[in-house]
Amino acid sequence: MSAILYPIATNPEQALSRPLGRAARERDALRVAGADVAFTTEAVGPAFADEAAALAAYVGRLADPARGISPAAEDLYLRLAEQADGRARRPVAPVFAEGRRWPAPGEPPRTAWRLWISYWRIGSAERPLEAPQARKARRARDGAELDPQALQAMARQPLRPITPQRGLDIGLFETRLPESPDIVVPDE
Repeated sequence: MSAILYPIATNPEQALSRPLGRAARERDALRVAGADVAFTTEAVGPAFADEAAALAAYVGRLADPARGISPAAEDLYLRLAEQADGRARRPVAPVFAEGRRWPAPGEPPRTAWRLWISYWRIGSAERPLEAPQARKARRARDGAELDPQALQAMARQPLRPITPQRGLDIGLFETRLPESPDIVVPDE
């Protein structure tokens, strides 16, 4: 089985149309880019009303079982995903009437289909590789409000630990040996 060869680019549009190269591993991407890289997945291109329209726009690049199209294993860095339109829904208050606590569900939110691309993003001055995490930005008391784009970028990035992960805790009936603190034995 061959590995997926992810594009190397500075933004998702470049990764889709004209990447600098392709690499399966970070060390290969570093060699091609000559700079720091980070693996990322981002939305690219327009939003489509339904899945069939999105598949028709990207024919040959995405797997489409209905048409019998299946890209090569190393080209599976694109996928379609359905997203809610982003408008906030009104909160629903409990009704407590006729033995029911909640009202009948409302209309589901409108959705759109977007193309998502996974690629090796080259670090650059206009977009650093590590944006501040939301919890740090929230605790910063400099008085500056964050714009909506910055909040969305922080919400999309994966959570990172504040401190390195410690070893697993020992059980209730286990103890560490005084002469070898790295060994855990049962205590009965």
